[in-house]
Amino acid sequence: MVRRDAVDSPVALSRVAEIESVLAEAIRGKPDVLRLSLSCLLARGHLLIEDVPGVGKTTLAHALARSVHSNFHRIQFTSDMLPSDVVGVTIYNAHTQEFEFKHGPVFTNFLLADEINRATPKTQSALLEAMNELQVTVDGRSYPLAQPFMVIATQNPVEHHGTYPLPESQLDRFLMRIRIGYPDAAAEREILRRNGAWPAETVQPVISGEDLAGLQEAVCRVHVDEALVDYMLAIVERSRNHESLAMGVSPRGAQALYRATQALAAVEGRDFAIPDDVKRLVLPVFAHRVMVNARMMPAQRPVEAAERVLTEILTLVDVPL
Repeated sequence: MVRRDAVDSPVALSRVAEIESVLAEAIRGKPDVLRLSLSCLLARGHLLIEDVPGVGKTTLAHALARSVHSNFHRIQFTSDMLPSDVVGVTIYNAHTQEFEFKHGPVFTNFLLADEINRATPKTQSALLEAMNELQVTVDGRSYPLAQPFMVIATQNPVEHHGTYPLPESQLDRFLMRIRIGYPDAAAEREILRRNGAWPAETVQPVISGEDLAGLQEAVCRVHVDEALVDYMLAIVERSRNHESLAMGVSPRGAQALYRATQALAAVEGRDFAIPDDVKRLVLPVFAHRVMVNARMMPAQRPVEAAERVLTEILTLVDVPL
């Protein structure tokens, strides 16, 4: 039942390993974070990196974008930004006496939305159509985006000053939400030895946009057994019926888990998925998609409470053999 025509060729696996290697040069001591980020890229997903300032969120986003030979734009979100600052604006050209559309920074392959939750909800919503439909509509006309297209957003925890929590519809557009965390002692020693050099600047492209698109297509052929699909659906169903959750995982969330499972299997060098792939991905793929019943866990942060409930659900669902 295992398909050997997917991503097990030496060439494909070497390209994935090259990307992972350059990311490891920029972000030290975080192999799990890098694998999740790379899995998100190969699954054609968007990535949300949430953590306190100074742990490498922007560095990781830059490194991931720079590893691919393609176009890259960065937007520093602030409270006074307008949607037109993201998608572009139609202006009148006095020379041609016609209206022309000036493309915004969203027209790129990789878009770094830095500190996205410092912008108002109106500006945040400018990315909804782009992230879901790969197009932008301005003044009744739709403009397709380049492919591959990936939004890598960073945000500070919602408890920090000057932030606007992302609405559920915006969060649902992100395939994964991850946290980097503080480095261990050995990794932090290496960071100090860099003498202030920014590691993302040393990252060189190791793959073209066309090759990346080929890898993304190959990931779609990673074999997922029916028993594993049943396992995913059982977790999803438990989330919808759990007393501590006011809102469970949507069908879009279930699709995200399926795609991410295929991608993680490919990053691990396999052309078939296993239950451990699902277990590793439930928290980064589902935790930002569920809504915790505040009356059940009032003393915890919503993120921590969601992860706790999902961890409990994993213990309640039988793992396929």
